[in-house]
Amino acid sequence: MTSSSGTSAGRYRAAAAANRAERSARQSPQRTGFKRSLVGTIKQFPNYLRLLGGLITDRRVSGVDKLLVAGAIAYIVMPLDLLPDFVPFLGQVDDIYLLMLAIERLIANAGAAVVAAHWHGPVSALSRANLQRVLVAASFFLPRKMKRRLRKLAV
Repeated sequence: MTSSSGTSAGRYRAAAAANRAERSARQSPQRTGFKRSLVGTIKQFPNYLRLLGGLITDRRVSGVDKLLVAGAIAYIVMPLDLLPDFVPFLGQVDDIYLLMLAIERLIANAGAAVVAAHWHGPVSALSRANLQRVLVAASFFLPRKMKRRLRKLAV
């Protein structure tokens, strides 16, 4: 009797392992693409911080949006946040998510011309499609609760 239960348990484990491998194979290209998007954005971090710094001093940006920019900079620079920055890759994902939400709002409120005047990176990085792509990629790695908290900070 133990051999039959051992055999069925072995089959179950093998089936479960095959199921996990199949799911992993299906998700792998999407995860890889999202990770590539985020790594590219992480490399642009100095440009994004310069952009936010320039927007704080720009008279064309409203006071409320300047507070949002200051809050985004403080959150990014702060050593303690929802996902600590010392965690490789994931530590920067929440920063990127909040940063992209803040930039989207600034482009909508201050205008693309104002934002572009302070941008030192490739213009394509500020396109609506790119910002959305990075937001989707970052949200893939963030827990749902964290996304809601960061979205509240940006609004």
